[in-house]
Amino acid sequence: MKSAVARRYAKALFDLLDPQGLEPARGALLGLGRAFKDSASLRHATASPAFAEDDKIAVLSELAHRLGCPPVGKSFLAQLVKKNRVPFLPEIATAFSALVDEAKARQPVTVWSAQALPPAEQEQIRTTLREKLRREVEVEFHADGRCLGGLQIRIGSTVVDSTVRGRLRAIQSLLTKE
Repeated sequence: MKSAVARRYAKALFDLLDPQGLEPARGALLGLGRAFKDSASLRHATASPAFAEDDKIAVLSELAHRLGCPPVGKSFLAQLVKKNRVPFLPEIATAFSALVDEAKARQPVTVWSAQALPPAEQEQIRTTLREKLRREVEVEFHADGRCLGGLQIRIGSTVVDSTVRGRLRAIQSLLTKE
């Protein structure tokens, strides 16, 4: 239910914004979503009946302003407060970001490797992904020594795991099934 509600609210905001306001709204929503996840006091302030609705709106509007949110986004946040949907903010931000990527024919991709990849390899991976997906890609590279070797590539909800760790897990799973 939470993701369905988040998608509806994200779509509503997306439809209200002009193309120039999409990126600023995305940045602001993602920042607000992170703040909401990370700050227990923000979650408390927006959920507590001890705080007036106007105060909750003022706090979120000020945060949005500092994050560069367009005016329509501030009105949107006021509606979230009025409809008691502020706890959905991180999911709404994620859904909104996906809509912006879709509209711009851009695909976010996350690549994990055992150690930081040199720029030439990163560019080669970007080029290959762009060709295979037939769209612009926004690749985020991470290093994690637990991979041991190889790459793990996450494209939306699809994960391609060619890491040594992933293969060892697959072998372990096969051996323990019997």
